[in-house]
Amino acid sequence: QVQLAESGGGLVQAGGSLRLSCAASGRTLSPYAVVGWLRQAPGKEREFVAAIRWSGDSVSYANSVKGRFTISRDNAKNTVYLQMNSLKPEDTAVYYCAVDRNNWGRYDYWGQGTQVTVSS
Repeated sequence: QVQLAESGGGLVQAGGSLRLSCAASGRTLSPYAVVGWLRQAPGKEREFVAAIRWSGDSVSYANSVKGRFTISRDNAKNTVYLQMNSLKPEDTAVYYCAVDRNNWGRYDYWGQGTQVTVSS
């Protein structure tokens, strides 16, 4: 089992920044595991935001956040970060951290989520 705990959400004005953290505990992640950030806005489906391979050699982003968000990881702390800059009101959502432990294209473990609200 892998437990995930997100933190760092909050209320910010448009153009501002936030850094989300996802701390993993429990089972050790393999180098090919993928940790992703996904978000869900009210009345909308959950959508992909960014992902990183635990080895750190591969990252991917949704087009809507490219150039504004940066995903990174600190293996020593078992933590993945999502640095969000130039935030827009449309970034408002609950952000979830998730793990695809075998890189099979489906997430096996999920955190509880953290709310990000961007005011205009």
